Amino acid sequence: MPASPPPTARPAPVGARPGGTPADLAAVWAVVSGMYGAYTAGDRERIDAFLDPEATIWDSATPGLLCGKTDLDRVRDGRPTAEAGPAEVALTAYDQVIDVFTDLAVARYWLRVDFRAAPPELVRNTALLRRDTDSGAWLIVHLHEDVQAPAHS
Repeated sequence: MPASPPPTARPAPVGARPGGTPADLAAVWAVVSGMYGAYTAGDRERIDAFLDPEATIWDSATPGLLCGKTDLDRVRDGRPTAEAGPAEVALTAYDQVIDVFTDLAVARYWLRVDFRAAPPELVRNTALLRRDTDSGAWLIVHLHEDVQAPAHS
């Protein structure tokens, strides 16, 4: 399997964007990377813990906007099993650029998807997160996936 690029953080863009405190930036990235870790482990309950129950998702393999957990579960349940489709063996999120606007965060990053029996893909992603007013935890409220090209090793 080709080596995945190392996860790296880019400095916040200079200009109108605020960046964020190191603690907020780390917490937001922990949600994003934790979600992919849970996905790789096949832990749907843990994935859902990172998502707002009403989150919207532009899923790269689904033509319509997914609205909430019911839509997401319908798509999940219709996906091919690992034996019937190209099984993902690794997901690596990297090159993140994160900005925090008080209780809203925007994370932009690349995702490399390595498959068992197919070439890897590069996916451009944007996640919007909100800080829960009760717990202070960050939750993904929108995720946009955009497959760009097969990855080159």
